[in-house]
Amino acid sequence: MILDKIDQLIIEVNNLSAKSAEEIESLRLKYLGKKGEITALMADFRNVAPEEKKTVGIKINELKQLAIQKINELKENADTGNDIFNDIDLTRSAYPIQLGARHPLTITRNKIIDIFQRMGFSIAEGPEIDDDLHVFTKLNFAADHPARDMQDTFFIETNQEDVTKNIILRSHTSNDQSRVMEHQQPPIRVICPGRVYRNEAISARAHCFFHQIEGLYIDKNVSFTDLKQVLLAFAKELFGNDTRIRLRPSYFPFTEPSAEMDISCHICGGKGCGFCKHTGWVEILGCGMVDPNVLEACNIDSKVYSGYAFGLGVERITNLKYQVADLRMFSENDVRFLNEFESAN
Repeated sequence: MILDKIDQLIIEVNNLSAKSAEEIESLRLKYLGKKGEITALMADFRNVAPEEKKTVGIKINELKQLAIQKINELKENADTGNDIFNDIDLTRSAYPIQLGARHPLTITRNKIIDIFQRMGFSIAEGPEIDDDLHVFTKLNFAADHPARDMQDTFFIETNQEDVTKNIILRSHTSNDQSRVMEHQQPPIRVICPGRVYRNEAISARAHCFFHQIEGLYIDKNVSFTDLKQVLLAFAKELFGNDTRIRLRPSYFPFTEPSAEMDISCHICGGKGCGFCKHTGWVEILGCGMVDPNVLEACNIDSKVYSGYAFGLGVERITNLKYQVADLRMFSENDVRFLNEFESAN
């Protein structure tokens, strides 16, 4: 009787097949597990007559080796893709896969770019690691300007004999503007988005890296009035039609005259609140007319052409639009924070 049982199991094992890893494991347990068929045969072996023990023992061992071989073949077929499981990727996310959302900085950046592109600005992008010549010198920064100091700038390579050959992490995207002016004659109308770096202490209001979008327009007869109207249109488009702007005199090496631009607080409508420190105004960007020294340094005739430039921080604008209290949250990759912006996409 036991020999008939063994012969039957040999036939079954020879015909084994499986459609999934779960089925392979189920077959292994059925035949080779502690409560499996082969284990049961070994338990019955004690009842076999002495004269048959040798024959039955050999047959049981053959069945066991056959079962092990067959299970291994099924596993190899699954692993080598000869089977239905060839599309299994053990590194993929578990189901259900949640759809992601754009980062809040990306949302704001895309909106700003879209507004200026509709005004006729094209996009210019340059290197994040650049030389002092394009980051500072061509933009009218004095040799002893604080921006060149180790406290403000990350240096990759320094040249004691010629400061213009220092290799640095750019501290603004103005290096893109100097490169455009260097290789293109007016009219020039570009925006320069990108990441910039400054050697600052990281806090809720500052980081060692952030994102900027700078704009540049150079042509004949460009005036400060043109600059004001472009920025007013931008502010109304981004923050709402009721937005007002205010320009305050300021100083930048690469523009003259220069100004800081405030917008009326969109939280209180300009009446004064904690967000705007009860002034009714919130600063969002710096701007001004391109200094003639910058034009001449980039081989553009300042007697024929004039222009304006402006620069804004993407994190600053995002803070204003979404009232994010801590700047560090933009780079911590906390999914709980990012999920709050799904509806903003």
